Amino acid sequence: MNVMNNPLSMFDVKDKVALITGASGAFGMVAARILAGAGCKLVLVAGKQEALDSIANECREMGAEVTAINTRPTDEATCNGLVEQAVSAHGALDILVVASGMNKVALVNDMTPETFESVMNANVTQSWLLARAAAGQMKKQCSGKIVLVSSARGLLGHPAGYSAYCASKSAVDGIAKALGCELASAGITVNAIAPTVFRSPLTAWMFEDSEEARKVRTGFLARVPVGRLGEPEDLAGPLLFLASKASDFYTGHILYADGGYTAG
Repeated sequence: MNVMNNPLSMFDVKDKVALITGASGAFGMVAARILAGAGCKLVLVAGKQEALDSIANECREMGAEVTAINTRPTDEATCNGLVEQAVSAHGALDILVVASGMNKVALVNDMTPETFESVMNANVTQSWLLARAAAGQMKKQCSGKIVLVSSARGLLGHPAGYSAYCASKSAVDGIAKALGCELASAGITVNAIAPTVFRSPLTAWMFEDSEEARKVRTGFLARVPVGRLGEPEDLAGPLLFLASKASDFYTGHILYADGGYTAG
């Protein structure tokens, strides 16, 4: 079929198998809902059992086939095992979304080396281990989509104690670029989505009609050309693009979902 006659077919991920880590977190929950709504078979991974059960049941109610795994991808064996469980449950692994990670805020002289290392391990090492594990399976299939979650802070600094987080997201960008080049010949694309502030349980206070929220919003929105904070649906297009055939010619790319924040 000529895709130019049916361009929307390029975004079709129905029955694709997607592994999402950090599925109970802000981005992970959004990714789970988007891919469930698009018809994917899901393997949802999170460390918080109750929150994992909640998002898994929500996706099942949307009609998705869901495997829920209560663990954290903290080491090589666990990451390899998650890929094996995805293949065992659904026969393949087509899409990996690494939404697990953390941030710990402290000014540089107040942050311990142990804290810095914990953020780097959660955001960088786990991204690399999961991409490595997924790539092994995707090479056998000669295809696959790896989507890492970065941040506008991978490009820009922050004056309020983000030295570990900014460094970790810059490293995630580097992984996407390096593996994007390395794995392209195997039919695997590796890209990253880099959001700025979007509505989630963690940021709900910024959307409130309080004096503190208005003050923070005013300062932040002065740097956002579209003039508003992000909504979960603003991530749907970028994720579907990077998870589907539509992005076959795109790899090693950092897609900023930020309303123009990093452009100004």
